[in-house]
Amino acid sequence: MVATLSPELVRSALDSSPDAMVLIDTQGRILFGNQQLISLFGYQPEEIRGQPVELLVPERFRSAHANHRAGFTTERRARPMGVGLDLHARRKDGSEFPVEISLSPIQDDSATLVAAVIRDVTERKRAQQELIAARESADRANQAKSRFLATASHDLRQPLQSLSLLNGTLRRLVSQLGIPSLTPAEGSLADRSVAARSQHLDAAEALAHQDKAIETMSRLLNALLDISKLESGAVKPEKTDFSVASLFEELRHEFAAVAAQKGLELLVISTTAESIHSDRALVGQILRNLVSNAIKYTRAGTVRLHSVGAPAGIRIEVTDTGIGIAPDQLHLIYDEFYQVGVPTNSAREGYGLGLSIVQRLITLLELRLEVHSEIGKGSVFVLELPSGNTASAKALTPRRASGSVPQQSTAAQVLLVEDDPAVRDATRMLLKVEGYRVLTAGSLAEARSQAKSVPRIDLLVTDYHLSDGETGTQVISALREDLGTQLKAVLITGDTSSAVRELQRDERLRLARKPIRAEELLALLKSLLAS
Repeated sequence: MVATLSPELVRSALDSSPDAMVLIDTQGRILFGNQQLISLFGYQPEEIRGQPVELLVPERFRSAHANHRAGFTTERRARPMGVGLDLHARRKDGSEFPVEISLSPIQDDSATLVAAVIRDVTERKRAQQELIAARESADRANQAKSRFLATASHDLRQPLQSLSLLNGTLRRLVSQLGIPSLTPAEGSLADRSVAARSQHLDAAEALAHQDKAIETMSRLLNALLDISKLESGAVKPEKTDFSVASLFEELRHEFAAVAAQKGLELLVISTTAESIHSDRALVGQILRNLVSNAIKYTRAGTVRLHSVGAPAGIRIEVTDTGIGIAPDQLHLIYDEFYQVGVPTNSAREGYGLGLSIVQRLITLLELRLEVHSEIGKGSVFVLELPSGNTASAKALTPRRASGSVPQQSTAAQVLLVEDDPAVRDATRMLLKVEGYRVLTAGSLAEARSQAKSVPRIDLLVTDYHLSDGETGTQVISALREDLGTQLKAVLITGDTSSAVRELQRDERLRLARKPIRAEELLALLKSLLAS
């Protein structure tokens, strides 16, 4: 036997619902509202019974609501109301609030009624707005941080760039001045010559110390900016297929002389012809930090860079015969400013930031790095990377310039484009002392004008970030078009992330990272002119 539900029981059940409910006839008149509806809207039951449901809708929406209600009567099915619209309801006191409404048809003996469930979503909307505001604030903060890093990468390096080039110019001038010849028979003149020799040596020594200080400042600034970029999310990996051998050749060329100066043997061995699929520049940065650290902490013996095939991809090992790391210190080596065996606030070589950068790059590229070490015997860092498409890697491998260097490059005409007057003057003086003929410009328009003033331009040296949003790549393209030649160019930048990939396949361009030392810049110019 099925029990019959009394109207009182039905009313009690509706009143216990957590949401406001209203029952409407086919004419849109309110037949019933539960207790939650009364509490939410502020009306007494007798005030709303028999009234059009539009009483609960803000006046500006009432005509549209009547049309929606009429549409529901022609297609009676349970569904949410106003999908994609921001719905609002109106209380008795005139205040409005956001709502969600679900509609359901109810078949009575004589007609089809409509039950509407009304939910106040004020708190949810407030939370959504707060979330949107927080996201916008975070986006603004990230944009501000990105602008700061872009500015810092350029502007903080500019004074160091000037100092480095001026130091190189002064060292060349001191070298060219030489030591006066000594003539013992000339007495006091010989004494003056001895004094001049001493002053010359003192000047050379002072410049050498200055050069070392500038190099140390440059390394620290580069490391701090690299960490800041990684922390801010400004570095976005661009993964491609590239050759292990080509990257190893770059590292051999870069570190062979550094290792030899310490009496170390640098072994670069690749036993696989396979390629890697990752970000070439960032993987190169990881390996440069690992090789540099290995050389730094190895007093005698060898540093080996070795690659082998592995089941999951390619393993690259950096092994040294250095001082080693104690087991209880291994977990500390990735901390900023930590160095093995170097007490805090003591004299140090470097600043202990290399492995901190490595750890962040490993996380960014989703790679795996292991370290094994033994005190007094050395360390091995093992980097595991995914394999790439060897055919694609060969097509994308950057070609290196010819290694030959001309004996006489002093007749070359160089156009220098740099918007910072101090850096421009320092670079101009260095090139002039080296024997180049130099034209200078501070913008794209000035560069095009200067190029028209001479019969030939042999080489373009340009900064990447110029004033008013201009870039060095725009200068290169414009001058090549104006001159009708594939003009050789050196692009100097502190922001390699945006420039490296543009240069990889251009044999007539070279990239120089600020702050570049005078010797490196001059060697780069000679190499490019010889290619």
